[in-house]
Amino acid sequence: MKRILYILLGCMITSFGVIILSHSNIVTGGTAGLSLSLSYWFSIPFSIAFFLINIPFYIFSVLRMGWNFTITTIISVTLLSVMTSVDQLLPAFVLPSWFGAIAGGLIIGFGLSLLFMNGSSLGGFNILSLYLQKKFSINPGKTTFALDFLVVFSSFFIVGLLQGLYSIITIAVTAKVISFFKTRIASSQQPTVKKEATRRHQTLSQPLNRNLVLPIFLF
Repeated sequence: MKRILYILLGCMITSFGVIILSHSNIVTGGTAGLSLSLSYWFSIPFSIAFFLINIPFYIFSVLRMGWNFTITTIISVTLLSVMTSVDQLLPAFVLPSWFGAIAGGLIIGFGLSLLFMNGSSLGGFNILSLYLQKKFSINPGKTTFALDFLVVFSSFFIVGLLQGLYSIITIAVTAKVISFFKTRIASSQQPTVKKEATRRHQTLSQPLNRNLVLPIFLF
């Protein structure tokens, strides 16, 4: 239950950061950045674009990260799509780009870190970053920044040079926050199988209760 609440909180925090970026005319990296770019270009809601873009990444997640991670990721992506759709009900307003770049990056970085630490993500490049950390111990912050930079660079044609530079600041801040929590993210990915095996070993090494002898032989 505690994990579910943390995932819900992570989605709420991240959605708030995405809304800030949207009203600052700034994009971010990953599938969220691609979705923002598409929403600017085609005038479609971010929530719809974000949900559709993530679908292909679920296949990779199932193959490399397992069903448990994939299911929680799908839930997180769906929650974020629903939460960011609230933006359509808000009155139109514009935020300074410098504020959006820093505040949006900090908020999104903290929200993503909270999701990572609880075995979830927001799909797309998040899945790849966590897989590379799990497999090769590569800093997820650095991977996130490298992939996000490519997305942001491609968005220069949509938001312009100045807003693109602000977008780079955003992903740098986000990557820095994720890197700050990298140790806790790595520890949360440790397989529970070892813990379970240790627990069983401790149980079996204890003196055998006489009342358990008959059930053991029955099996």
